[in-house]
Amino acid sequence: MKAAIYQQTGSAADVLKIVDWDKPAPADGQVLVKLHASGVNPTDTKTRAGIFPIQGEWSHVMPHHDGAGVIEAVGAGVSKDRIGQRVWLHSVQWGGADGTAAEYAVTPEENAVVLPDNVSFAAGATFGVPLLTAYHAVTMDGPVAGKTLLVQGGAGAVGNYAIQIAKQKGATVIATVSSLSKSYSAEAAGADHVINYKKEDLVSRIQELTNGLGVDHIIEVNLGANATLLPGLIKNGGFVAAYGSDDFEAAFPMVGAVIQQMRFGFFIVFMLPRAVINAATDDLTKMLEANQISAPIHANFPLEQIARAHDTVDAKSTVGNVVVSLS
Repeated sequence: MKAAIYQQTGSAADVLKIVDWDKPAPADGQVLVKLHASGVNPTDTKTRAGIFPIQGEWSHVMPHHDGAGVIEAVGAGVSKDRIGQRVWLHSVQWGGADGTAAEYAVTPEENAVVLPDNVSFAAGATFGVPLLTAYHAVTMDGPVAGKTLLVQGGAGAVGNYAIQIAKQKGATVIATVSSLSKSYSAEAAGADHVINYKKEDLVSRIQELTNGLGVDHIIEVNLGANATLLPGLIKNGGFVAAYGSDDFEAAFPMVGAVIQQMRFGFFIVFMLPRAVINAATDDLTKMLEANQISAPIHANFPLEQIARAHDTVDAKSTVGNVVVSLS
């Protein structure tokens, strides 16, 4: 099979290469999936660049955690009824060397979620990290109906999905963006208010929109950059769901956080309990079947152009998700 691998960290063009690789076979409890598309996420590109540590010691890494395709074979303990199912995959490369940047992948069967017939493989490849992260960030503090949520980075892969999910669950959503095109994307996702933080004072605008109270819940993509603003954005006793940061050594506004009695939830989607993931995928499947979630795809590259796909994600100018096509 064709696959992309790297054997050292570095720039995409320097380290990623397309190779002929042995087709894997499913072990006990696993499924073999013929992949149609593979999703590219910042966690994939940052690991390839050496910013995030590689999990374990490997002679190579076949990147990407997310993908979509059709189950072709199953290992012992997996019902043969699953053969032929359309599925989307998550967490495939976590803890191992081989991900979804290939024509085939094996993964534990619970990481292969049935893909509704009304959803394309390209869309399904964008669900793993972004959709599960967005869902947990919205729901981890309980129901959001009637609450006001601030989604930082509303045009990004996670942010766009978070807006859609929060609106479906009855929240008022405010989203931040950095450009006019990203504003259009956040509005299309359903945001009630969109703030271009490069042109408007974020704290003043939030205070205006919430009658000086602040928002109930913040979904934070870049905690290091935004931490000092949080006391002016959030309601007393409000909740911050933090899943990312570009700066891991930033100052933290301890006094403001205490005065506002801010509550924080930190998480990484790969380490969520299985029961939490299962509950999320059950709910998301219903939403997908009802066409309540759409997948914004910024660009779709063939496997041979995987380096361009990584560079597109790293440029941080995407509006939606980046996908690698495998069929």
